[in-house]
Amino acid sequence: MTTSEMNVRTKKFSLMIIDLAEKLPNTNVIRSITSQIVRSGTSVGANYRAVCRARSDKEFVAKMNIVLEEADETLFWIEIIKEKMWLAKEELETALKEANELTAIFVSSLKTVNNRINK
Repeated sequence: MTTSEMNVRTKKFSLMIIDLAEKLPNTNVIRSITSQIVRSGTSVGANYRAVCRARSDKEFVAKMNIVLEEADETLFWIEIIKEKMWLAKEELETALKEANELTAIFVSSLKTVNNRINK
């Protein structure tokens, strides 16, 4: 997948998370979770753009670790929403799948660059 394709994919993921958040019920507890998932979910795309501007492998790794952390946090919040049954499982399937796939891609990218750095 090219950098520009990943930029588009991470932006779509951010929009998907916003759409998901807009469907959540409006209670004090859920508002807190909604805020967290929107923050982490939109951070994936925003921080991936910073990864694309990395000037070195070390900078790439540092920035990509942030992206990975945010993707994993978003995955966590989706799991919480699913387990609390705040939305139907069907409404969460796509976001859950995409969060897992993005997390796997970011882990793989980090492994590749870390192997290159450590040679």
